[in-house]
Amino acid sequence: MIRIGIDVGGTFTDLVVAEGSAERGPAVFKVPSTPEDPSIGLVDGLEAVARARGMTLRDLVARVEVIVHGTTVTTNATLTRGGAKVGLLTTAGVRDALEMRRGIRERQYDNRYTNALPLVPRHLRLPIDGRLDHAGREIEPLALEAVEKAVSTLEDEGVEAIAICFMNAFANPAHEKSAAEIVRARLPSAYLSISTRVLPSIRFYDRVSTTVLNAYVGPVLRRYLDSLVGRLASLGFGGTLLIMQSSGGVVAPALATEKAAITLLSGPAAGPRAGAAYVEAHGLRSCVTVDMGGTSFDAALVENGEATTVTEGEIERYRLALPMLRIVTIGAGGGSIGWVDEGGLLRMGPKSAGARPGPACYGRGGVEPACTDADLLLGYLDPAFFAGGRMALDREAAVRAVSKIAGPLGMSVEEAAVGMARVIDHNMAQGVRAVTVERGHDPRELPLVVAGGAGPLHACAIATELELPLMVVPRESSTFCAAGMLMADLQHDLVRSTIAPLASLDRGELGKIVDDLVAEGRAILAEEKIPDDRVRLELQLDVRYVKQYHEVRVPASIGAVRAGDLAQVAAAFHAEHDRLFGYELSKQGTPLELINVRLKAMGLTDKLVLPSEPRGPSDPSSARKGKRRAWVSDAFAEVDVYDGHGLVHGALVQGPALVEQVNTTLFVAKGFRAVRDRLGSFLVVRASSEQSLGASVRELLS
Repeated sequence: MIRIGIDVGGTFTDLVVAEGSAERGPAVFKVPSTPEDPSIGLVDGLEAVARARGMTLRDLVARVEVIVHGTTVTTNATLTRGGAKVGLLTTAGVRDALEMRRGIRERQYDNRYTNALPLVPRHLRLPIDGRLDHAGREIEPLALEAVEKAVSTLEDEGVEAIAICFMNAFANPAHEKSAAEIVRARLPSAYLSISTRVLPSIRFYDRVSTTVLNAYVGPVLRRYLDSLVGRLASLGFGGTLLIMQSSGGVVAPALATEKAAITLLSGPAAGPRAGAAYVEAHGLRSCVTVDMGGTSFDAALVENGEATTVTEGEIERYRLALPMLRIVTIGAGGGSIGWVDEGGLLRMGPKSAGARPGPACYGRGGVEPACTDADLLLGYLDPAFFAGGRMALDREAAVRAVSKIAGPLGMSVEEAAVGMARVIDHNMAQGVRAVTVERGHDPRELPLVVAGGAGPLHACAIATELELPLMVVPRESSTFCAAGMLMADLQHDLVRSTIAPLASLDRGELGKIVDDLVAEGRAILAEEKIPDDRVRLELQLDVRYVKQYHEVRVPASIGAVRAGDLAQVAAAFHAEHDRLFGYELSKQGTPLELINVRLKAMGLTDKLVLPSEPRGPSDPSSARKGKRRAWVSDAFAEVDVYDGHGLVHGALVQGPALVEQVNTTLFVAKGFRAVRDRLGSFLVVRASSEQSLGASVRELLS
C-alpha cells in the first residue's frame, strides 16, 4: 500500500511517500509549484516519485491507495480577490450587515482606517421578505415570489455563486431550504452556499460572512478539485483522495467542495499534528511548531498532544467562524523580499519572490533581494548542493540583488545580507510570541519544532532571541506538512445553537440536540465507510457568564450531558475561564449560559509510522564533508560542514557547524549542540540550558 501526503506551497510542492513496513521510512520529494494551476505541480511531483522508483507514472498511480492533499487554492483566491462573483439572498432590512460587520472599528482610534470592501457589492445583496423569531417560529412567511425575482436578477448579473443567509435560520432552516430549492431549479449550475449547511449557529454577521466566504471560494475550489480528480482518473487512480481542512482533519473532495471555506487554512493545518508526533518520542506532549517555507512562516501551539483550535477568526479581514487551528502566519519565507522603507529602515516581506521567478540566486529571472539570497551570501547554503545538487545557485545574481539593499543603506553586500537575516529572524520570533506569550504561555518552557526548507537555517537565531532551550528539526523538516497529512484523521465539525441559562436548561431538549448531532456525525462517517470501532466523538459546549460578550469552549462527556449532569461542565468552565482571563466567578454565584453545542466526529485512519534508528557512535567525523566560510554571531568564520544523511542516531555536532541534507540545511550556531535522535530528527540545544531538559534529551547528549 502506498500513501502520499502532498502539500502545495507558494514556492514548492512537497510530497511524502509511505509504503510497506515502518522500517523503510517515508521518502520525501520537492518540486516547484505551478501557481497558474497547482494540479500541474502535483502531477509533476508524482512523476518525480515514479522516476525515483523506476516506474511509469500510470504504474505508480495505480498502486497508490490514499492521497492526502493540502491546498492553498481557496486561501490565494481570498488574498488576491480572485474568487467568484457572488450574489446574496438575505432577510429584508439586514442586507448591509455584511458591510456594517459587528459595528466595531478594527482600529478604534484611526479615523482614516476603512472597512474591507464586502465580497458581495450592495446591488447583489438582495433583500427577501419573511421572518423567523429567535426560537425559529415564523413571524412572516417567506416571500417566494421575491426569491424568484431575485434569482432572475442574479442570473442577469452573471453570478457564479449564490449565498443564502436569513435571520434566525439557525433555529429553523425551513426558509433557507425553500429559497435553495428555487435557486437549484432556476440556476442548477450556480454554486450554492446555505448558512444552515455551512454554519448553523447564532451571531448573524459571523454566519453571513462565513456563508459568503464559502460562496466566494467555492467555484474556485470546485474547478480545481474537478481538474485534479480528472487528472488522477486519467492516470488510472482508483484510490481515495482526501483534502486537508483548516481544523487539522481531512474530508472527501465532495464535502470539501460543498463547504469550501473549511479549506481556507488547509495548507499549514497538518504541521501541528506532525510536531506532536516528533516531540512525543521524548515523552513531551506540548510544543510550538514553526514552518518557514518559501513564502510564509507559520507558528502554532500544541497542548497535551492536540493543536489549539478556535471557532472564529479572520482571513484578509473577513470573518470566518468555522473551527480552525490557531495558526499565526506572517510573510517571512525563503522568498521574502527585502526593501528599504521611506524612513530608511530595512524591511523583509511580506512580498515574496514565490516560485516563479523565485529568489535571484535561482537564476530564473528574479532580480529582487530575497532571504535565500542573503542565506547564500552568508555562507549557509552551498551553491553546488542546493536541493541535493539538482539546482545550482547563482551567487553573482544574489550579489546584484542584495546590492539594491546595500546601496541605499551605505553597507557592503555582506553587511546588508546580515541585516536581512536579522530582520526576518526578529519577525519570526514575533510570530512565535503571538501563539505563546500572547496566549499566556512561556515559550522557554516549550520545545520548538522547526520545519520548512528554510526554517532550520534560522532556528538558532529565533531560539537566541526567545531564550529557548530545545529545538527539534524533523528528518522530514522540509516536507513537514506533507508528513502531517499522513497523520490526520477524517473529521467533521458539527454545531447547534441553543441559548439558555445552564441552571434552568431543559435537560431533555439538550439531550435530544446531542443525540441528533451524534446521529448526524455517525451517518457522515458511515457514508465514508468508517467502521464503528474507528469512530471517535468529542462533545464541547460554548458557555459564558450571563450578560458576558464572549464564551469559552469546554469539553463535556456525552453520557453526562445525556443524563442531565452539567456540574462537570460548570466546573470545567470556571477553571478554563480562570486560566484564560485570570479570574472566575463561581464563589459569587454568577449564573452560566449555554450558547452552542459542538460535536467533533472523527474517523481514525492508519497513521504514518516514523521508523526508529539503532543507536550509533556520538563521533560525527565520518560524516564531515569539509569546511565553509559562514557568518557566525558577529563575523565570518570557517565552520565544519556535515552530511546530515550520514549522521547516525546519537551523533553529536558541536556548533558552529552546518548540517546539509538534500532538502534543507541546519545551521548549529555558536553555543548550541545538535544530536540526532532515533527518529532521524536533530535535537538542537543551548549548551547553557542542558540541565533543564528532560532525561531523554540529556541521555542523548551525554
